Amino acid sequence: MMQPIKTIALSFAAVLLAGQAFAGATLDGIKANDSLRCGVSGSLAGFSLPDSQGVMQGLDADVCRAVAAAILGDSEKVEFVPLSAQQRFTALQSGEVDLLSRNTTWTLTRDTSLGLDFTGVTFYDGQGFMVPTSLGVSSVSELDGAAVCVQTGTTTEKNLTDFFRATGMSFQPVVFEGFEESVTAFINGRCDAYTTDASGLASIRVSNVSNPDDYVILPEIISKEPLGPVVRNDDGEMFDVVRWTVFAMLNAEEAGITSENIDSFKGSEDPNIARIMGDEPGMGTAMGIDDTWAYNVISQVGNYGEVFERNVGASTPLGFQRGINALWTQGGLMYGPPIR
Repeated sequence: MMQPIKTIALSFAAVLLAGQAFAGATLDGIKANDSLRCGVSGSLAGFSLPDSQGVMQGLDADVCRAVAAAILGDSEKVEFVPLSAQQRFTALQSGEVDLLSRNTTWTLTRDTSLGLDFTGVTFYDGQGFMVPTSLGVSSVSELDGAAVCVQTGTTTEKNLTDFFRATGMSFQPVVFEGFEESVTAFINGRCDAYTTDASGLASIRVSNVSNPDDYVILPEIISKEPLGPVVRNDDGEMFDVVRWTVFAMLNAEEAGITSENIDSFKGSEDPNIARIMGDEPGMGTAMGIDDTWAYNVISQVGNYGEVFERNVGASTPLGFQRGINALWTQGGLMYGPPIR
């Protein structure tokens, strides 16, 4: 028997209301505190590391600033909380931080068993190896029997074991809890090689050693390491804001909108640009924030390309090319769904 049209309409309305009824406690707390508490590494050049003035710099740090701009209208309203690999998930789970933007790999078990949600990818990475130039090694295939420094509590540690098992080579793991401790041990010669994400290796090579030419990063990449922001899975509004903040930065780059020229796009008749600018109402209120959220993000922090280039790009000490982190229109994997 078919339901009366009125009953169906009421049921549909109830579903819509139910979808808007979740508390959004994290987002509400950020607004009440007028500040975003963002968990970062605080020790990785190019991603999150204080400069000589004590200001946190890096791609991960700028993601924090972008989210603060989206929620609070001010990219400077961020409290950066340095966290170790072991501390990061507990800090987010316990509410010590509102957002984790800390070179963290998105994996199935992390996404399903920790009460957390990955919102997307801000840097596609992969695990590699670095060795002293004096070792005379040019390939990971020459590391049979090597002592390898690795940080515990990371995907790196398991990838290392899986790789050597799969290749039939042997190795001696030299495991450390802290990042600085593991790097110092490698530099002091306690192991033949150091392994972590390629971005981390580049950071170590330019910021933790006295002469970068004394070390070489081997060419092989042994894993997929999609890095991105993480939130608790109890707040759909917060999840949406973080995810769409990154998408807005990607869409702005694709549209040619930068922090320098954004005001020239005001009054655009292109509806896609109008929604980024906040000229078409509803895109922000749907997430519990102001409709100018994307404008605030781009004008204060920049589009994704700007953030990439100033922190890890070709002109920085890390010297990364865009590669797979280029936009989809340029042969990369970065793709922002439409804001509409």
